[in-house]
Amino acid sequence: MRKTSSRKQNVLYDRSLLTEDDLYLFNEGAHFQLYDKLGAQRIVGTEIEGTQFAVWAPNASRVSVVGNFNAWDSESHPLQPRGSSGIWEGFVPDLTTGSLYKYHIRSGRRGNAVAKTDPYAFHCETPPKTASIVWGLEYE
Repeated sequence: MRKTSSRKQNVLYDRSLLTEDDLYLFNEGAHFQLYDKLGAQRIVGTEIEGTQFAVWAPNASRVSVVGNFNAWDSESHPLQPRGSSGIWEGFVPDLTTGSLYKYHIRSGRRGNAVAKTDPYAFHCETPPKTASIVWGLEYE
């Protein structure tokens, strides 16, 4: 199991919601259920609970998750690229529903960096605030 330690938590890279078939369909432009794979997906009922993050940033040289759980530190929770798909992913253990987050993306072309809202977020802050919120779609 590969992991990178950070000042706040670990990011695990040994798990993914994306199969090889998902990547094939994604690259073909024919994946119609990406909302189940990208964004912040809560993982519960497993040995390690937490949140799986995945975002498409094909021209990035570095992507990390920043939020209230790591004092918005762009060095704390880096994601890793998934082959040549342009998708960056990682699993943050113990990150729960209600946590605020954004993706911190550094451009591979000019080195500019921005914090971006998750385009696949299930919940976001009320404007003018712009953070995404880890949220599930389960309903009882």
